[in-house]
Amino acid sequence: MSAALIFDPIRLPEACQTLRSEARAFLAEQAAKGLFDPTQPGGGKDADHVAFARAVAKKGWIGLTWPKRYGGQERSYLERYVLTEEFRVGNAPVRRYFTADRQSGPTLMKYANEEIKDDILAKITSGEAQFCIGLSEPNSGSDMFAANTKATRTDGGWLINGTKIWTTNGHTADYMIGLFRTSPATTENRRHGLTSFLVDMHAPGVTKNLIGQMNGVRDFTETVFEDVFVPDAQVIGEIDGAWKQATTEMAYERSGPERFLETIYALFALVERLGDTPDDRAAEGLGRLVAQLHTLRRMSVSVAGMLEAGQEPTVEGSIVKDLGTIWEQELPYRVRELVAFDAAPDDRLAQLLPYALASAPKYTIAGGTTEVLRGIIARGLGLR
Repeated sequence: MSAALIFDPIRLPEACQTLRSEARAFLAEQAAKGLFDPTQPGGGKDADHVAFARAVAKKGWIGLTWPKRYGGQERSYLERYVLTEEFRVGNAPVRRYFTADRQSGPTLMKYANEEIKDDILAKITSGEAQFCIGLSEPNSGSDMFAANTKATRTDGGWLINGTKIWTTNGHTADYMIGLFRTSPATTENRRHGLTSFLVDMHAPGVTKNLIGQMNGVRDFTETVFEDVFVPDAQVIGEIDGAWKQATTEMAYERSGPERFLETIYALFALVERLGDTPDDRAAEGLGRLVAQLHTLRRMSVSVAGMLEAGQEPTVEGSIVKDLGTIWEQELPYRVRELVAFDAAPDDRLAQLLPYALASAPKYTIAGGTTEVLRGIIARGLGLR
């Protein structure tokens, strides 16, 4: 059975433009206070991310689309799109709350019990709780259906044993929503036997080993579980049937503007370097990059509109992530080519380009590898 691909053109309403102005003013104010450096990717390594998260929470911008009973504002996914776009372009230090806001909170709202919702969601919207995602494993990569880290029944709950890897911000996270094997897969359905759990990352038996990256940042972890107890109340959704909710969760993760704006600072620095009168070669190259960016943006806005309509655009979200990752990975290399014959001035581009080049390879991992994404797309199109 194949699915029709839909990327309807959507215009952002006036409320989005108003929010955009508010977001820019807010970021300028927080930067002036010294909470982050807007000239550096991610706000700079020494940014006070907790203080920034609390400031965003005070504005009511964490859980923007959530029901008010859980601390949200019940605003649209299109408004959240604008907020994400402005914060990414502005190099805001969003990592303290972003995963929880984007996907963990919505997953809990849909599948967790009311006690968990009342407790955890309030911590997210106040900027106090940081989440990470436990999917990839050392021997299965991003193929979440091949997960082997086990959750075994015990009195009052489950014991988890095994390893997750590439856990973004696992070393500082308070909670993980992880996918663990509770039964063997069947011949008919290899997706069977996986269950989602809410894991306290400070629980006994959780070990976090930092993984360094080429860009000098250490925000990935290898997360090892040794008899980690998780109570029954923290089972998220259906036992042995978590693949359904996991694919829904990934639709939130894969379609946003963060999937093609991770290296956007290199493009902005290129524009500064080229100035008002670039030569024909540079102008043509810059024009192509901007046209590609505009296309990705329109597709991502369209997916935000589908989420607003209550749809689950799994295939469309995977396409945005696949194309967006390729673009943001190639961007620094294309920028380097376009300035290859420059006299190498010591400007902002010269300072940022090495970091962008060293960061680009990791984006393949986040949110699913290209191979996994294309498998999802092929299945959705009825090609496998």
